[in-house]
Amino acid sequence: MVKSTTVDQIMTREVISVPESLSFAAIKKLFAQHAFHHLPVTDEQGALVGMISKEDLAKVNYLVSLNTSGKTYSQQTFGHLKAKDMMSKYPVFLTPDDTIELAADIFLSNKLHALPVLAAEKLVGIVSAHDLIRYAFSNKKAGAL
Repeated sequence: MVKSTTVDQIMTREVISVPESLSFAAIKKLFAQHAFHHLPVTDEQGALVGMISKEDLAKVNYLVSLNTSGKTYSQQTFGHLKAKDMMSKYPVFLTPDDTIELAADIFLSNKLHALPVLAAEKLVGIVSAHDLIRYAFSNKKAGAL
């Protein structure tokens, strides 16, 4: 694997992002419909403001179940939750010209699994640990390791 390979060569470019105002139910539905585990959250101008992972969703679900009594009250609580209420704010991000070595270091040192990729403060992609593994093994087959 060539460590100097840039993130833009392996990142996913067609990224589904969500607005800060998207409901818990809509976010849950997106995760159920797609194979990804992370959703970037953007503001009205398209700037990244947070990230939501499936783990974040599970934590919210668990906390609501602890702090509410009864199905009706829980449903009302979920009905008021928006992306901005459950996202991780100030996410670590990469730029397209960052190396995959930097991405791997960030994943390992921060126990992260996906990083948004920004260019001119706009979301242009996302790179995941899966992308790195896929790249490493595709190059291994080609004899690049």
